[in-house]
Amino acid sequence: MMNIILKKVNVDNYNEIISLKVGKGQETFIESTQECLDEAKELSLWRPVGVYDEDKLIGFAMYGFFESEGTCGRVWLDRFMIGCKHQGKGYSYESLKFLIKHISKEYNTNEIFLSVYDCNKVAIKIYEKLGFEFNGEVDAKGEKVMLIKLKLGVK
Repeated sequence: MMNIILKKVNVDNYNEIISLKVGKGQETFIESTQECLDEAKELSLWRPVGVYDEDKLIGFAMYGFFESEGTCGRVWLDRFMIGCKHQGKGYSYESLKFLIKHISKEYNTNEIFLSVYDCNKVAIKIYEKLGFEFNGEVDAKGEKVMLIKLKLGVK
């Protein structure tokens, strides 16, 4: 049984987090964790977190609120990955489900955005299974934007 938890990136887990790698062929889908953490240092709205199964680091995520986007701002799940050693074990689905609830509660929102390359079929399938839908937008990197609209009271 999985017990997914999130931990902020700090001096205790920094080296372990930057050692996370995606699987072969996935390198173009997401920046390295080091690049993500560097970006989070430059832009304080980002929330980088380690994704754990109890005390075992299995992945990484980064999310944040962009006040200037849309009519009321947008909450983005901008980065998400499961380390190559932990892929194929059901962690993506369970971790994303947990992240969606966590982000929704933290920002008191029922809308979360993410973007994905069209060729990342495995990720798209998981996102759609959780309720994300393409909204017709394409981001600056050519990724298609997906949105989940949570039902009120699900938070």
